[in-house]
Amino acid sequence: EVQLEEFGGGLVQPGGSLRLSCAASGFPIKNYHMRWVRQAPGADLEWVAGMGTGSGSETYTDSVKGRFTISRDNTKNALYLQMNNLKPEDTAVYYCELGPTRGRGTQVTVSS
Repeated sequence: EVQLEEFGGGLVQPGGSLRLSCAASGFPIKNYHMRWVRQAPGADLEWVAGMGTGSGSETYTDSVKGRFTISRDNTKNALYLQMNNLKPEDTAVYYCELGPTRGRGTQVTVSS
């Protein structure tokens, strides 16, 4: 059974940083395209970043380019999202996804 669980959310001031983690079980992430998505209050789900199986395969939505970095550790079967220079508009529940499978999410709140 494919399972995903996100960690690392919290409250941070504008300009701050957070690192989200996604622990995967039931499959080896190294063989799959993985992505981070987010949902802000009252908004639709938004794709944030994706990562294929090869190096240099990272892609980002325009609003986070240069601030967020997606990465994976195949030995730990984990996906990460390093978020720097956070802005209030980054406030959302963040989820990692593989195909139709999504974790329960972790809340990120950017506020002074």
